Amino acid sequence: LWTLKPPNRALHGHPRLLASDVHSQYESIRRGKQEIPKYFNYASDVLDKWSEIEKAGKRPPNPAFWWINGKGEEVKWSFEELGFLSRKVANVLTKDCGLQKGDRLIVILPRIPEWWLVNVACMRAGIVLIPGVSQLSAKDILYRLQASKATCIITTDKVAPAVDSVASECQFLKTKLMVSKDSREGWLNFTELCKNQAADHSCVKTRIQDPMIIFFTSGTTGSPKMTQHSQGSLGFRPLLSERYWLDLTPSGMIWNTADTGWILTSVASVYDPWVFGSCVFIHNLPQTDSAVILNTLCSFPIDVLVGAPTLFRMLVQNDLSSYKFMNLKYCVSGGEPVNPEVMEQWKSQTGVDIHEVYGQTETGIICSVFKGMKIKPGSMGKAAPLYDVQIVDKNANILPPGQQGEIAVRSKPIRPLGFFSEYVDNPKKTAETERGDFYVTGDRGTMDEDGYYQFIGRYDDIIISSGYRIGPFEVESALIEHPAVVEAAVVSSPDPLRGEVVKAFVILSPAFSSSDLKSLAQDLQDHVKKTTAPYKYPRKVEFVQELPKTITGKIKRNELRDKEWGR
Repeated sequence: LWTLKPPNRALHGHPRLLASDVHSQYESIRRGKQEIPKYFNYASDVLDKWSEIEKAGKRPPNPAFWWINGKGEEVKWSFEELGFLSRKVANVLTKDCGLQKGDRLIVILPRIPEWWLVNVACMRAGIVLIPGVSQLSAKDILYRLQASKATCIITTDKVAPAVDSVASECQFLKTKLMVSKDSREGWLNFTELCKNQAADHSCVKTRIQDPMIIFFTSGTTGSPKMTQHSQGSLGFRPLLSERYWLDLTPSGMIWNTADTGWILTSVASVYDPWVFGSCVFIHNLPQTDSAVILNTLCSFPIDVLVGAPTLFRMLVQNDLSSYKFMNLKYCVSGGEPVNPEVMEQWKSQTGVDIHEVYGQTETGIICSVFKGMKIKPGSMGKAAPLYDVQIVDKNANILPPGQQGEIAVRSKPIRPLGFFSEYVDNPKKTAETERGDFYVTGDRGTMDEDGYYQFIGRYDDIIISSGYRIGPFEVESALIEHPAVVEAAVVSSPDPLRGEVVKAFVILSPAFSSSDLKSLAQDLQDHVKKTTAPYKYPRKVEFVQELPKTITGKIKRNELRDKEWGR
């Protein structure tokens, strides 16, 4: 499938006026001189425009998509080839599978090229995509199929048995597609169908508010919610947002290491880079291996690296002076704060800053450290374009700089373009995200006099000990400055005198693994007392081999906390 090439002919449809940059065509809307369009489709209005610009010789000779698997296999597509192949996939979905505009499709694929083809094909056909991670269990898949009423699922031969084990309980599931060289009873072979399908497909007309993608997002309680985004919130938003967090150009190349089930992959490996005609680089990366990542940065002209803080914590454990990156200029991290010590180590050894971003599945990027901005360690930058971000109290009153409260985004009288549409089939939960004129994030933070925001922690992560409010991140940052600590997680632990105290779960550096742990725990406690306010020090320390994490790399403090409290 990857070797198929489009015929040497013009795209179907009316010729359009070419621009040097698709992004520049929306300048009048950004300046408020023109209304947001009623109709928009990312595939036809962005990707196909870049294909035309490319064929006219007005885009650098840079692939639109570049994939490797580390074993010698490589895929490179231009925008024209991406269009050609995605039209074939759109025909598979509509003709072979009978899917129609508005139908829902679950895709559970690792970082392979087919994931991107399915994404674009769904845009073309108006099919609502529901991405999931490959680690989902049969129970997880059952819940997602039943809750979403998806009529089709696309996955690999590795996940297919789990789907089959629950398929009989999924009354809406009609079609199963498998990406594999092998066949399986009851499944259509994705690759064979694509090879045999025509590449003539007319993109459906979609309104800017039409649903485009649904992410299952977990809360602190209850089952995962279906967070629905539209053509506007994910597809059109980056056209209005300037180059505020990626600063990409048509000659640029971005590598985002997030899993395909996470919104960051949709934002950083599909919508935002392709708005600017940039190349999306992907490594199959079955395991997160430091040497593989560092050697890839040395071997390929990657400008921008995007990863969770865990990635950078892991990379700085290596001697980075022995690696010479080919083209790396810009690093971005999101999901949770990056410890200042890690930022400093990365900068001192590579010469490249880590720019933090903060956001949620419901909103996309809320705050970021833009290129050229002063970097304040521990800060996640300023409000992103289109968003009025404030710190509010429990009554939605705006708090002054320096005062701790809840991070919120103004949502009334006009709901920002980048916001999710709703939690599908859950109006109660959707309504609970609003307080007064604001969407409330559930995260605590502060804003300084310069408009920089600092993340304190989730509301349920805050530790209250002897009347003091303690955010886990500041204690974790203090701990990680100690040479013995690779990673740390801090939660509350019951205490008969203080109600609750700070407890730290610590992963040790190999060089300290044979140390006297009782003495080392005391040393870490003393270190925290000197580094931050003494009342924040961890009165309990437990050394562990690993920390529980989500698929996106966030530490699951709730699991550690529940264990401490016997829940």
